[in-house]
Amino acid sequence: MKHFQSISELHRHNGFASPENPLISLVKCGGVCPSGQFEFTTDFFMIGFKKLKSGIFSYGKTKYDHQLGSMSFVKPRQVIAFQDLIFEENDFLIFFHEDFLNGHPLFHDIKKYNYFNYEVNEALHLSPNEEQVMWDLHDKIQLEYLNNQDEYSREIMIGHIESMLKYAQRYYKRQFINRRELSGNTTSRFHQVLSTYSEDGSLQQLGLPSVTFMANQLNISPHYLTDLLKQETGKTALDLIHIYLIAEAKNILKGSGKNITETAAMLGFENLPYFSRLFKRETGLSPKKFQSQN
Repeated sequence: MKHFQSISELHRHNGFASPENPLISLVKCGGVCPSGQFEFTTDFFMIGFKKLKSGIFSYGKTKYDHQLGSMSFVKPRQVIAFQDLIFEENDFLIFFHEDFLNGHPLFHDIKKYNYFNYEVNEALHLSPNEEQVMWDLHDKIQLEYLNNQDEYSREIMIGHIESMLKYAQRYYKRQFINRRELSGNTTSRFHQVLSTYSEDGSLQQLGLPSVTFMANQLNISPHYLTDLLKQETGKTALDLIHIYLIAEAKNILKGSGKNITETAAMLGFENLPYFSRLFKRETGLSPKKFQSQN
């Protein structure tokens, strides 16, 4: 697998014109980009807008399968694969090296945009108006990129990139709502998986369910699952796992005659102090004090 440390190296490999700046570049593929089969990783971020006609584009574990205009966001060292891609004419790729953000608040702030960790089939779908917003921002970045860059250029370009990321965050929230109406309530399906996991003995046999396990059962990525649940409930996936387990613990402690150690074991907790801390955090009481109450 090829790894690109520099944007210039990526450009040379794909026959693109040399970048105007070694740490950032903008590419319009104009239909085909690139040809053949190509798998790689990089040291830079990628923002892509594309309408795929044919071919395969993948990152993470899944393949891009959308026919509508979509945006994808790839972080450094994520595996990307292209095979015989043919796009609609209007598409763009923005590459920027992680060093491009050094000393700027976005260096840290970019970590809060979870969609850089989504799978490719969770790409952002855009309405025509949203597409226009993104193209306007692209054009502003391009104007500065091609305009004899000076000491202000980096700040200006990063500002427009940050705006693009903020709009993407807004549009993803809209997408969560729209997709929930199409595919059903994620929270309900999440609780169904938890209930099944508890009732079939998996808690005792396999231990506590992880967010990754829950996401795999629902066929979505862990970060996308957490963001969907946060949109629906205000709680993360891990929060909801904990809430479910402590509700089960309260029922066992009050209704079964089991002691605290037995209760923790029934719920998959191998570490009794961890169970006790979690129980107190969720209820305000220790398990012992809760069980002793009338």
